[in-house]
Amino acid sequence: MGNHALELNPPNADYHLSTNGSDWLWAAFCVFAVSLLVMVVLSFMRPRGTRLFHEVAVIVLATSSIAYFSMASDLGAAPIQVEFRGEGTRQIWYVRYIQWFINFPLLLLELLLATGLSLSDIMTTLYMAIFFVVSLLVGSLVRSTYKWGYYVFGVAALFYIWYVLLWHAPRTTFAGENIRSRYLTAAGYLAFMLITYPIAWACAEGGNVITVTSDMIWYGILDILAGPVFLFLFLWELRTVDYSTFGLRSGKYTDKGASLEKGTVPPQTVPAAPVTQ
Repeated sequence: MGNHALELNPPNADYHLSTNGSDWLWAAFCVFAVSLLVMVVLSFMRPRGTRLFHEVAVIVLATSSIAYFSMASDLGAAPIQVEFRGEGTRQIWYVRYIQWFINFPLLLLELLLATGLSLSDIMTTLYMAIFFVVSLLVGSLVRSTYKWGYYVFGVAALFYIWYVLLWHAPRTTFAGENIRSRYLTAAGYLAFMLITYPIAWACAEGGNVITVTSDMIWYGILDILAGPVFLFLFLWELRTVDYSTFGLRSGKYTDKGASLEKGTVPPQTVPAAPVTQ
């Protein structure tokens, strides 16, 4: 399948994806696609009004599926002149950064909704995730040494995310100690996964140390561990937690439906009597 994809969509750079790399990406795509289908089924198995965590996971997995389909097909890359270790151009996969631009804030949102952080703290953390991805994207598209300036900006944003995940959020008020302990496990796992992305970037797009196929394998493993593996483990940890303890609601329609299922009728608005002159 990989050879067929490369024949239909020939590589556009000197350092490019190989047939083996394309085959690996097809395998990763299957992992994301199957995980997406399983998550959709699990979401529909949840009662209405308690699907927020599952639906966020569905968005993440759907985004990863289409990104890996594109990369496995040798689509979504731009040729950029390398700075180190040789001459010529290297494929820079902007579709990968589009995936991260959507998924990284959602993964943090999935995690931080279980904490007692204020909305402003959560929004700032999500912005830093976007800042991190955009910095790495711009850096990867720059040929000169200035790319490492963007790298430093991205890593600085990542330090802020670690601070929130591992220091600030654990000191907020949780709905219970069992939720706090489960959050700490998930936050430690995700924080460790995030630190590996700048390392991979420095060896791939930054320093041109490893081949395009090698960086596909590296990033693919990271995306699977930070995507399907993290999401299923996190949702498994929350399976016994009463959803109402989070204080989250999915919408007025759902609230009304839940009230009717319980046999209670939501209060009706009584129209005011017409005023007569």
